[in-house]
Amino acid sequence: MKEYGKKEYEDFRKGIKVVAFDADDTLWDNQNHYMTAESVFCKELSEYGDREKLSQELFEVETGNMECLGYGAKAFTISMMETALKISRGNLSGEKLGRILSAGKNLLGIPATPLPGVTDTLARLHASGKYTLVLFTKGDMLDQQNKLKRSGLEKYFDLTDIVTNKTLKEYADLCAKTGITPEELLMIGNSFKSDIVPVLELGGKAVHIPFEVTWLHEHAEEFEHERLIRAADISIVRDILL
Repeated sequence: MKEYGKKEYEDFRKGIKVVAFDADDTLWDNQNHYMTAESVFCKELSEYGDREKLSQELFEVETGNMECLGYGAKAFTISMMETALKISRGNLSGEKLGRILSAGKNLLGIPATPLPGVTDTLARLHASGKYTLVLFTKGDMLDQQNKLKRSGLEKYFDLTDIVTNKTLKEYADLCAKTGITPEELLMIGNSFKSDIVPVLELGGKAVHIPFEVTWLHEHAEEFEHERLIRAADISIVRDILL
C-alpha cells in the first residue's frame, strides 16, 4: 500500500463534510459467519457433490434471487433452502433441511462485535464534531438495525441509511439527504465494488479497508485513484481525518 504523510492526509481531507461507513466486514465480522452457515449447507448436501460444486450452485441461486430478495440473512437462508431442494430434487430429509434452516437463522443473532480500532475511531471522530457520521449499508433493514444495536456503535452515528443496493443512485441520494455535493463525501468500506467504485465515479472520496474474506458477489477489479486511499486498518482513518 502507498505510504502517506501528514501533508497528503491534509490535502485528502479538504472539503470533506460527511463520512459514511459500511457496516458488514468494515465495522464487524459478517462474512465469516455466512461461511460457517454455508459449511453446514455443504455438509448436509455432501452426498450430492463436493463443496466447490455445492457453493457454486448456492451462489447461482443467490444471484438469481437478489432482485426479489435483496441481501442479508433471510435472503441467504431462503436461497440455501431453495438450493438444497433443487439439488436433492426434493429428497433431502427434514432433519437435514432443519439443520440448514437453523444455520441460516443463527445469522440473525451474530454478535456484531466491533473489529479492532473501530470503536476508538468512531468515538474520536464523533467527539471532534468535524463531520457528519453516517452508517451507509445495504441489507435487510431489521437485521442491520439489530446488528448495529448489538455492536454498541449506534450512538456515534448522526444518520443510519440502510439501502437495498449501493449504486450511483443511492450515493447521490445520500448526498441529497445530507445536503452536500459528492465532492464533500468520504466513504469507508471493505467492498471495492459497492463501497469504492460508485463513490469515485460520483466524484467523492473513499478509503478501502479490505477484510480477510470477501463474498464472491463483491469481487471487482481494483485500481488506483487520486481520491482513494487504501488502508490495512480502520485506525488509519483517524490520521486521515483528525
